[in-house]
Amino acid sequence: MLALRCRRLTKRYGRLLAVDGIDLDIRAGECFGLLGPNGAGKTTTVEIFEGLLPADAGSVEVLGMSWDRDERRIRERIGIQLQETQLAEKLSVIETLILFRSFYARGHDPEQVLRMVGLQEKRKAWVRKLSGGQRQRLSVACALVSDPDVLFFDEPTTGLDPQSRRQLWEILSSFHEQGKTVLLTTHYMEEAERLCDRVAVIDHGRIIALDTPARLIASLGAEHVVEFQSECPADLDAIRRLPGVGAARAEDGVVSLTVAEVHHALPALLAELERQRVRMTSLATHHASLEDVFVALTGRHLRD
Repeated sequence: MLALRCRRLTKRYGRLLAVDGIDLDIRAGECFGLLGPNGAGKTTTVEIFEGLLPADAGSVEVLGMSWDRDERRIRERIGIQLQETQLAEKLSVIETLILFRSFYARGHDPEQVLRMVGLQEKRKAWVRKLSGGQRQRLSVACALVSDPDVLFFDEPTTGLDPQSRRQLWEILSSFHEQGKTVLLTTHYMEEAERLCDRVAVIDHGRIIALDTPARLIASLGAEHVVEFQSECPADLDAIRRLPGVGAARAEDGVVSLTVAEVHHALPALLAELERQRVRMTSLATHHASLEDVFVALTGRHLRD
């Protein structure tokens, strides 16, 4: 069963084509991530699914329903956490949740939601007294209070410290473990790798890759990445021919190689740079990640 579906979804802002004919199926019970640079079309796509923006063309279904025919029914079954949520500064935390709970025919007890997001000790505190992380958790609580079937998270951890970010990860994971559906946009690749069942990479309003994080990482053709800088440019064609090197690219003075086995590729690389009389100034290695997939995909797309 599909929780979210769109076909040929299109949105323009003047001459800017923000969403360019996207087709997307998100299964019920799935945590799905939308990844992309600023201006790629992620937030616009999510806001159309949320019913906050009209599409210029194409169709959208939420839980098998249409915004044109079923707006009230959809609102009762979704929760939305926006990039920025402005809450009444002089309401307490519990008053805010009671207010949001009153908007829905069914939902959780506000006290229960406070426990879910770890804000019990702040229940009587004014919203303006909360820290950034606590405000984000309250924003999530407002999205959860209706006991939604689908939860939209738009950059939920931007600007948060690592501890607050992980607290929100735990809240989202707990919601997902109940069999509920999550649509998440994020800049943090570690976040997408850890939380998402599948991810779509969006650039210039189009989906350029869609799969599980593991399969996208495997698409690089290697398990490790070697990055180095040098005093002068190296011959990349020669480096690409080295045994165990899957691909090589240079950007902003940094050469990145995807390699199968670091202990074989690294000695060959050092020997090749010595042959080219290129002096290395820095060297780093790491396991291939979704970040490397993202850089490789958007890099190729932007050059094209």
